[in-house]
Amino acid sequence: MSKSLHRGPYPHTRMRRMRSDDFSRRLMRENVLTVNDLIYPMFVLEGKGKKETVASMPGVDRLSIDLLVEEAKHIAALGIPAIALFPVTPQSAKSEFAEEAYNPDGLAQRAVKAIKDACPNLGVITDVALDPFTVHGQDGILDANGYVLNDRTIETLVKQAASHADAGVDIVAPSDMMDGRIGAVRQALEENGHVNTKIMAYSAKYASAYYGPFRDAVGSAGNIKGGDKFSYQMDPANSNEALHECALDLAEGADMIMVKPGMPYLDVVRRVKDELLAPTYVYQVSGEYAMHVAAFENGWLNREQVILESLISFKRAGADGILSYFAKEAAELLQK
Repeated sequence: MSKSLHRGPYPHTRMRRMRSDDFSRRLMRENVLTVNDLIYPMFVLEGKGKKETVASMPGVDRLSIDLLVEEAKHIAALGIPAIALFPVTPQSAKSEFAEEAYNPDGLAQRAVKAIKDACPNLGVITDVALDPFTVHGQDGILDANGYVLNDRTIETLVKQAASHADAGVDIVAPSDMMDGRIGAVRQALEENGHVNTKIMAYSAKYASAYYGPFRDAVGSAGNIKGGDKFSYQMDPANSNEALHECALDLAEGADMIMVKPGMPYLDVVRRVKDELLAPTYVYQVSGEYAMHVAAFENGWLNREQVILESLISFKRAGADGILSYFAKEAAELLQK
């Protein structure tokens, strides 16, 4: 036992003594959640004046670019540092080789330009992955047997990331889990003069069952049709492997690393932060959001208290920042 735990016996030590007053509870609080810890994921769709509710994520909407910009202004006014953009690609634009992913006039690219014009100081993060753009809903290019081709996929991911950087994005976030893609993206950014474009690597992204509502939101659920992503996303049983993944991404040029999902993997967040000491982020994913909201709507949990408690759990585990669909509401609560 460490010396710090050598306290005297009761009644010389009363652990409740420091809990007895508000001021002393605040003085010894070990972790604090602020608006600076929050990143707000947003879904963008084609059209003008369009707003679609995601049925499996009550309170979350898909927005056309004009409405997205107005919402981004509100997010910036709340003091949230950054948003994460996810495009809803029309079925007609999807293909076997995901060419739409790197279209300079694509939905994500146009959304980045519009938001940066309206809110230049709001950080914008874009997803670098092919699943919204493929007819099969997988994150890469398939061979004849349906296996995702690693190096062939990287070629397209590099083009996608470069197109986002050209559009003015602040952070590209490869979420595909291909081996070596961070190094390839970093090299392309450097060669094209985007030396300050940051990379947030989805380094420990698990093959989780918690992503279902997200796939509904971006319209890839119908394409994947019950398929799985076990051959490239991580086994939920593993944590040592996560450290290897994170260390490799940092060595290849990632500025930040992410663990996804969030609450089921708090132990991984803690290990990654303690052992690698790098900027570490966590994604409170769509399934986590949907479960919480279902409990709120049934009156089983207190909405405001649980939102903040769930977010502070990530800070306690070591996360420097949190992607959460509750980010806007949490920022409003913290203003109180």
